[in-house]
Amino acid sequence: MKAAFIGLGAMGYPIAGHLAKKFPTSVWNRTFSKAETHAKQYGSQAVHFNQVAAADVIFSCVPVSRDVDNLAQELLPKLRAGTIWVDHTSGEPELARKTAAMLAEKGVRYLDAPLSGGVAGAEKGLVTVMVGGAEEGLEAVRPLLETYAAKIVHVGPVGAGHAVKAINNGLLAAHILLLAEGLSALVKQGVSGKLALEVINASSGRSNVSENLFPARVITRAFPRTFALGLLAKDLGIAMSVLQQAAVPAPLLRLTREIYQLAALELGKDVDHVEAAKLAERWAGVEIR
Repeated sequence: MKAAFIGLGAMGYPIAGHLAKKFPTSVWNRTFSKAETHAKQYGSQAVHFNQVAAADVIFSCVPVSRDVDNLAQELLPKLRAGTIWVDHTSGEPELARKTAAMLAEKGVRYLDAPLSGGVAGAEKGLVTVMVGGAEEGLEAVRPLLETYAAKIVHVGPVGAGHAVKAINNGLLAAHILLLAEGLSALVKQGVSGKLALEVINASSGRSNVSENLFPARVITRAFPRTFALGLLAKDLGIAMSVLQQAAVPAPLLRLTREIYQLAALELGKDVDHVEAAKLAERWAGVEIR
């Protein structure tokens, strides 16, 4: 089975590398030199965009759903019936359904399959994949997904994968804010942020944010740029559309979205997403350590 991978960003680059170790894999990136570097590093084949259509399975991992739809439209005349398109973008459920319908006219099956696990998970080949679309399509590509995924879950029809990812990232965003607010209050009371985390992580308030992100980034003030704050704010916008379509009020998630819009303006869209904690620190007049 021949694969093609579109988009060699922070997540796509290592994932396409895992794929190339087990399956013939061509790679394309807007900056072509990055595809050439990938080919030298992993044994993939750097190709021009139109050559992507020769693959049995096409993967995409780009910033937004509009990019995916534009790429699919551009490639459409050359696509073959029976091809499967696996979209790892953190995208919009409604636009994914439109892209899927367009591809279906050419006999191409589409799966929205966003990822969780961050850059570290991608590099280790341990991401979680949440898949929307036909189950038989997932089973056809499962051997390829297993080269870089620790967990693969079929969550529903087309669009369901993007919806789950958006809500998941909404929860991530809320956890960051909640922990930053709570720790800021404790630090103002003279409690060490590091020691407070030690207690929280052995108690019922713990989460991935408290166990991994805050100790490695907030306490150390390192803030490595692994996932942009602007992209998390974008995902919160997608979560809002999911809530609206479901007619669910969800005031906490809606407030979280508003605060992240403010954080992106105050701190910049390109900073690491965990730096949203700095907004709570500013409001409290402390630094969590």
